[in-house]
Amino acid sequence: MDATVNSKSTVAPSPLAQRFRGFLPVVLDIETAGFNADTDAVLQIGAVLVNMDDQGYLQPYSSLFYETMPYEGSNLELAALEFNGIDPYSPARKAVDECSAIKDLYRHVRRAVKAEGCTRAILVGHNANFDHSFLMRASERCDIKRNPFHPFSTFDTVSLSALAFGQTVLARACEAASIEFDSQCAHAADYDAARTAELFCEIINRWHELGGWPQVGGIRGTHGLNPG
Repeated sequence: MDATVNSKSTVAPSPLAQRFRGFLPVVLDIETAGFNADTDAVLQIGAVLVNMDDQGYLQPYSSLFYETMPYEGSNLELAALEFNGIDPYSPARKAVDECSAIKDLYRHVRRAVKAEGCTRAILVGHNANFDHSFLMRASERCDIKRNPFHPFSTFDTVSLSALAFGQTVLARACEAASIEFDSQCAHAADYDAARTAELFCEIINRWHELGGWPQVGGIRGTHGLNPG
């Protein structure tokens, strides 16, 4: 079953909306205090919006970043905090509660969905199921009724990178794509979201250059791929 929502916007679908069947790709990275979306705290949220130029190429154009306080009763795994280097209670973080962060994120995403004439957003992530699960659980905790993201579908740059470059680790996929990657900055949600966005756009754009988009006359591009 494919879940979509009807857009109330009168804006005609943009080329970006048409490229992804009415979905707006939003690149997301969430840093957490563990691996269990049901119990572990969200600590950082990084998001990047993309757009499409007149030649059909994607590029990042706007970013959002939130540092969030652990919600009441959440679990903090020491190993996870040592890995990402986040001190949840450091005053230097200027953190907000997760509900305020997610509501603000959704406000920006809904605005972009409407502007592009899309039906809803779709999460793009590196190991996207991880970020999607934490986002959905946080939305439930915050009792958010208007979640702009698809409830179960995602675009995963792990799979796309394996196809395009034979790599699955973000740093190595970026290296293969000639995208600068600083390991000292990794595991911060804003940095990882920015690199993931560049990687996603690079893969989509390479496919575009190979003739994989748009579909013309029943044949995809110039390579004679059968659309099946």
